Amino acid sequence: MPKILIVGGGYAGFYTAWKLEKHLRAGEAEVVMVDPLPYMAYLPFLPEVAAGAIEPRHAVVSHRRHLKKTRIINAKVTGIDHANKTATISPEGAEPWQYEYDHIVVTAGSVSRTFPIPGIADNAIGMKSIEEAEYARDTLIANFEKAAALPKGHPLRKRLLTTVVVGGGFAGIETFAELRSAANALLEKFPEIDFEETEFHLIEAMGRIMPEVSLETAEKVMKDLARRGAHVHLDTQCADATDGVVKTNTGEEYPSDLIIWTAGVMANPQVVNGSDLPREARGRISAQADLRVVDENGVVVEGAWAAGDVSAVPDLTGGGVGGMCVPNAQHAVRQAKRLAKNLVAVLRGEEPVDYVHKNMGAVAGLGLYNGAFQSGKIALTGFFAWAAHRGYHGLAMPTWERKWRVLWGWYHNFFLGRDQVQIKAVERPRAFFEAFASRPKPKADDAQA
Repeated sequence: MPKILIVGGGYAGFYTAWKLEKHLRAGEAEVVMVDPLPYMAYLPFLPEVAAGAIEPRHAVVSHRRHLKKTRIINAKVTGIDHANKTATISPEGAEPWQYEYDHIVVTAGSVSRTFPIPGIADNAIGMKSIEEAEYARDTLIANFEKAAALPKGHPLRKRLLTTVVVGGGFAGIETFAELRSAANALLEKFPEIDFEETEFHLIEAMGRIMPEVSLETAEKVMKDLARRGAHVHLDTQCADATDGVVKTNTGEEYPSDLIIWTAGVMANPQVVNGSDLPREARGRISAQADLRVVDENGVVVEGAWAAGDVSAVPDLTGGGVGGMCVPNAQHAVRQAKRLAKNLVAVLRGEEPVDYVHKNMGAVAGLGLYNGAFQSGKIALTGFFAWAAHRGYHGLAMPTWERKWRVLWGWYHNFFLGRDQVQIKAVERPRAFFEAFASRPKPKADDAQA
């Protein structure tokens, strides 16, 4: 029986396994998916998780609950030797072991692309995981609580009430706008804090935000953000973030306890660099339009497939940057569906079909009842765009069980408001136990010594 190894259980990996279960006949192939996490995070919902509009667990999809026929291995793939069709699987706290396969599907996704800027690695977080979104939510609320306990004019209040986001693409703008919206809602519960004390700064190196939409739409979003008390700094770069003080190349300084980096992504380097599969100039695994991996001469590498952010797949519609599909969820899920069908076709001796998908447009949530929508020449901002954002992503969330949890949460929030309680102490669950735990008294000899 052929063995199919899927590396990565994110958007593309989960959908590939999900659809393989649907298309494969009983006993036709064995499917194994390896990922250190037991779930797939629905990345478009991370800004709403950070804003407290979606419960964190509702924005993830359990692998074991929804992949009934796939063998799940919670570990990392730290090496791919495709010449011998073996992968090195490294479980946490245990010795690595080898797995032999017939077909490998690399869907390891992407990670935040950072630069060697002092202080960023130590003081910033990304917005690529559910853990980071939940951390942002809890930190924002905790900072309000700490600031409210300090007298006005205290120097620490300014730092606690300042949020900085670096990167003005969709992920950055959505995160920035959702957190500003969440902060405005928090002000109703904190009469000790004035609106003018809360500072939100977005730093963007280019001369505009949201390149995925028209310039006119982007300018409308900027005006709306300014109206809500958020500051967007264009043609500005983050030069330093040492000790949590963000310094720009234009000379401004913003001390902050919540710094979020969204300035681009790169293919998962651990998986790509640990494999012998061919890659292109930007470090992504090279693939042709039918999702099969190809070498520098365009020759198909038998038994190797790639999809999602980790891959460089030609955009046959001509709309991609540099002729390639852009790394977004819209392409990842559709590539995964096509890959599953193509892999099954190859197993049955049939010809695979090229992946073709024209961008349907873009939707963004910019806080409660506010959004942006662009599809061709049709552009909307405000309430109807926000409704389109929630409608699209509510339907796109995998599985009806997850859809229902998200929709039910939105319904509750409409009547009950956001759940603005932080549980930041969960990061150190033993703190209370350690503080009050009884410890053995030192012996007399020890005390004298």
